Amino acid sequence: MSALVHEKPSQSRLRKILEWCRARVKGESESEFACCCDAEIERMAKDMRMSASELRAAARRAPDSADFLLRRMAALDLDPDEVSRTETAAFRDLQRVCTFCKSHRRCARDFVRNAPIEAWERYCPNTDTLAALNAMPWRSRGEW
Repeated sequence: MSALVHEKPSQSRLRKILEWCRARVKGESESEFACCCDAEIERMAKDMRMSASELRAAARRAPDSADFLLRRMAALDLDPDEVSRTETAAFRDLQRVCTFCKSHRRCARDFVRNAPIEAWERYCPNTDTLAALNAMPWRSRGEW
């Protein structure tokens, strides 16, 4: 899979909003995030299928906190662009779950040692969703 496939999804709507939120939180203090009214924060959170508290928590995470998802998708030959276009809600949920995953170090180690898919399927909270998406026919894989 080309490097371009990995760069485009990183500019997803979720990532852009999270980067904006991080910049606001990182500014002077978390109160900087308060430049938005609660209703606006709620609206952004709702758009991403999160609570406002989850959005604030996600904003405090590293900007690349969902990047392992893209690597997992590449391992399954799933095109993140196509998935995000056709299964928008599922893709956003995958990103959210990956962002809050508590197994980032384990995941990173598995990538370093080229662990087989079966290794990460045991602990990845996105396993079921990725398996369901992998079972679908995809244009990028020439399956329809």
